[in-house]
Amino acid sequence: MESVRFGIIGCGAAAAFHTAGFEGIRDSKVSFVAAHDIDEEALHNFARTQSVVPYRSLEELLESDIDSVLILLPHYLHASVTKEAAKAGKHVLCEKPMAITLEECDEMIEATRKAGVKLMIAENHRFLPAHQLIKNFVERGFVGNVFLGRTYEGAFTDPNEFLDPEIWHFTYAKGGGGVLMDQGPHKFAMLNWILDSQVESAQCWLSKALPSPASKGEDSAAILLRYENGAMMDVVVSSSAVHPPNNVTEFHGTKGTILEDHSWEKPVKVLSSHPEAEKQGEYYSPEVEHGPFPKYYPISARVEDTYFADCILHDRKPEFTPEQAKEAIAV
Repeated sequence: MESVRFGIIGCGAAAAFHTAGFEGIRDSKVSFVAAHDIDEEALHNFARTQSVVPYRSLEELLESDIDSVLILLPHYLHASVTKEAAKAGKHVLCEKPMAITLEECDEMIEATRKAGVKLMIAENHRFLPAHQLIKNFVERGFVGNVFLGRTYEGAFTDPNEFLDPEIWHFTYAKGGGGVLMDQGPHKFAMLNWILDSQVESAQCWLSKALPSPASKGEDSAAILLRYENGAMMDVVVSSSAVHPPNNVTEFHGTKGTILEDHSWEKPVKVLSSHPEAEKQGEYYSPEVEHGPFPKYYPISARVEDTYFADCILHDRKPEFTPEQAKEAIAV
């Protein structure tokens, strides 16, 4: 097997990011060959533009000769479809959040373990090159011991997403809640990984700038985290703040500082006295593959999809484990 044959389940905006990541790339380890969506028009259009085989039923897709599925569905369906795919012997790459309850996370882990297939959550913040660079700097001691930091994600959403009770997004029943469940896992998975520690205590404040129905969760959230290693982190997420979608992160340590802003062409700035620092004692911006929104989405999708395919091809357990994805939900 030279490439992994993926079947895409859910042909919405997320599918477009994943396929866009491979435009113009030859000899990829990832082959998108099939798709399923209950919206027949969306399925037809996606299959035509991406040259994949459309399947009108999930059962038919899972009976085909694909090796793995890429689940891009509303959050409440992640667990049930993962279990169906595992039962059919297909590896599973599932978009975040892993699930809307910890119990469902456990069911996904058990089902894939029992079936002997691999499971990874497509947490693009774990695979964004800028974040991988920051992780490398922190591991090598460029900033010493991180004691303080903050991170923000603003992903402005059409107010109708909150105001319309018929749209599943941000509902408690199908989305697991508001922006904390929608964007929070990005932040928690990233912080847990880069800090190499787990959250010891947390406080959270939720608010609604929009008069959304009771079935919908918050549109902004502010979180304070204290980690077991002593680091304190300020996390803010919002879908009601009006500006281009962006992520901003800071890590302050005993020997330096790392700043990141996804709107910058060079998204990382480093201040360090480390002997291997490119410039000691002053800020510098190292080279890393990146592009301001929306470019970094297909970049990170390509990296994570290729990584998972490589794990399948070489029978390796993904470094980003389902248990780690579950921990982000636990936070």
